[in-house]
Amino acid sequence: MPTKHQLEQRKRNEAKAKVHTNGKGQTAEPTAGKGPLIQALRGFKDILPSETKYWAFVTRVLDDIVLENNFLRIEIPMVERVDLYRRSVGEETDIVRKEMFAFTDHDHNVVSLRPEATAGIVRSYIQHGFKTYPKPLKLFTVGPMFRYDRPQAGRLREFHQCDFEIIGAKRGIVDAQLMKIGWEILSRLGLKNISLMVNSVGCPVCRPQFEKSLTEFFRAKVRRLSPESRTRLAKNPLRILDSKDERDQEIAKEAPQIVDYLCEECNDHLKKTLEFLDEFEVPYTLTTHLVRGLDYYTRTVFEYVTGGDERAQNALGGGGRYDALVERLGGESTPALGFALGLERVIVKMHDDGVEVPPPPKPEVYLAQLGELAKKMSLKLYQELHAAGLRVTESFGKNSIRAQLKHSDRVGALLTVILGQKEALEGTIIIRNMIDGVQEIVNVRDVVAEVQKRLEAIRHTNHGGNEMRAKLPDEEPEEG
Repeated sequence: MPTKHQLEQRKRNEAKAKVHTNGKGQTAEPTAGKGPLIQALRGFKDILPSETKYWAFVTRVLDDIVLENNFLRIEIPMVERVDLYRRSVGEETDIVRKEMFAFTDHDHNVVSLRPEATAGIVRSYIQHGFKTYPKPLKLFTVGPMFRYDRPQAGRLREFHQCDFEIIGAKRGIVDAQLMKIGWEILSRLGLKNISLMVNSVGCPVCRPQFEKSLTEFFRAKVRRLSPESRTRLAKNPLRILDSKDERDQEIAKEAPQIVDYLCEECNDHLKKTLEFLDEFEVPYTLTTHLVRGLDYYTRTVFEYVTGGDERAQNALGGGGRYDALVERLGGESTPALGFALGLERVIVKMHDDGVEVPPPPKPEVYLAQLGELAKKMSLKLYQELHAAGLRVTESFGKNSIRAQLKHSDRVGALLTVILGQKEALEGTIIIRNMIDGVQEIVNVRDVVAEVQKRLEAIRHTNHGGNEMRAKLPDEEPEEG
């Protein structure tokens, strides 16, 4: 009787065979001409050049925030053991039950593409002994996550998140500080009509009594609940409050509120957090039915939403405290909190709000060349201009000086440095001012200093390359 490993290997071999046969056991011949069109998988999206300016702008804002708030960057693997998410995110969450890209690898490990970053960061914190670092430890990461969800605008199966985590801090002022950071990011990106929803989900001391009352409430209305919420009722009634089904949302409006069940410590923590938010002048709404869809949260939870309706499918991101997670994953008891923003959702909102993204800086210098010797010399010259801190561009693939001058004009360069065959032999170079059309010949050894001097003169006269630019010559300069 074949072993489990042999059966799995047989299935893999059969799958490979199908690729190379026509389904009848015969070898498939290569298709002449055009083959079937291969497209990206459903829920996976290319980020095209027309969109990258938005991503670059978001990245610049995040870089500034990370630097200003002294976060340390961390990179975690794209693939982790499924058990990590079962023990952290929760067995009964949508992520673990039906959204993970899980599979068995060749070593028979059950693994998954990462659906979120917090669990991986905490795993790394424990594994690499970060407990010896000064507290609080601020960690930041950004990158793709994967969830098998129904694709829609801003919600893809491969999506990108930025994550800010603070480990080793327990006071409410840090909760408020973290929420302020998220608010600052969205503000700097120019987003409008954003609301911050805040709540507390209590702690292991006070939450059980609330869950008991919540269960009794929903049990009395079980016939009106969605099928999924009926299942949740027996295992995790808090998740019903997070339901997207309109039937459940209508019932939940009358459900008990956890703020009425908070213990003294949780109530005090929430009160102080809100007071510090007031001091930070961050507008918020205490949303008593707000819960997060992950089991590791304790006390503070929050979301950034558009339009002010927390029931709508409009959350840009959120987070909260996870004071028990480090210990749950095998570390020492350590308070912690964090939040994430969905970058695709943020960029969709930027489009909706008509945010004008600042254009990237234009090149200052364009390097044009003509002839084989000039091309070879241009490679070194290009590096020297870059090393001097100049924004320089080129088109080594073009042979026409006229075409290169047109390209220089189109990209908005202030100067064009022209190296032809004649200049290459004589050790000279032409510097053309693209504003007034004036050209000068200088020694190639002095080109960096001469370029810097002319750029300074252009800036001093406030040209900046935005005025009427000089007309380009009608005739092609001769080679050599």
